[in-house]
Amino acid sequence: MSKILIVGASRGLGESLAKQWASAGNQVYGTARSSSPPQESSSFPITWIGNVDASTESAGKTIVNSLKGVTLDTVVITAGYFGKESFDEPDFDAEVAMYKISAIGPVFIVHHLVKAGLLKKGSKVILVSSESGSIALRHESEGGGMFGHHASKAALNMVGKLLSLDLKDKGIAVGLVHPGFMRTEMTKSVGFDQFWDAGGAVTPDEAATSLREFVDKKFDLSLTGQYWAPRGPGDIGTAEEILGPKSDLPTPLQLPW
Repeated sequence: MSKILIVGASRGLGESLAKQWASAGNQVYGTARSSSPPQESSSFPITWIGNVDASTESAGKTIVNSLKGVTLDTVVITAGYFGKESFDEPDFDAEVAMYKISAIGPVFIVHHLVKAGLLKKGSKVILVSSESGSIALRHESEGGGMFGHHASKAALNMVGKLLSLDLKDKGIAVGLVHPGFMRTEMTKSVGFDQFWDAGGAVTPDEAATSLREFVDKKFDLSLTGQYWAPRGPGDIGTAEEILGPKSDLPTPLQLPW
């Protein structure tokens, strides 16, 4: 039985990961911004840690104070926020929020977990990024805009790479993943539901299955500091323009920065 922490477990991908790992017999800890667990969580065993806002410096301290004496095998940080923007209508506050949640919060959460001794040699830290954070995969066919979303994920990729260098000697692996284009309220809120069918969007449960298998069976210290798409190139709109025919690309797929 593994002990797994999911930061951002109250909905979407995080909720699906929590359900699947808990159903497999693991001890799962999940965070939520609210003080009480989501009502739907009663259907699966999970220990909830409330009042965790990944955009604040106190998030890591709150988690550590709730997990005294626990040594974690896997940590997945999947808390996120997607603010819609365009060149004509950029949103300063939304951009700040995206950077804080995606690229600043994880530094402090991982810092506190390591300093409190909750991570050990062999532990895994998975930072949920997106193919949208890849500078190499940006292409004129998809245009610009969505500055905060894309750039905060690119910043997260840098954070993950630097954390992997800091923690390698401790035997702690840090990975970055594009879990897949998902049919969630988050993507719907920015109008991306119009691309779900053509873009091969999957449910959070489907994305969670691929990610969980990648983390459990493939990811280890030999892959630390790398950026992967566990589901392969299927839902990456610019894959063929940048990387070549999708039929020639492997699954899982290592992504370019």
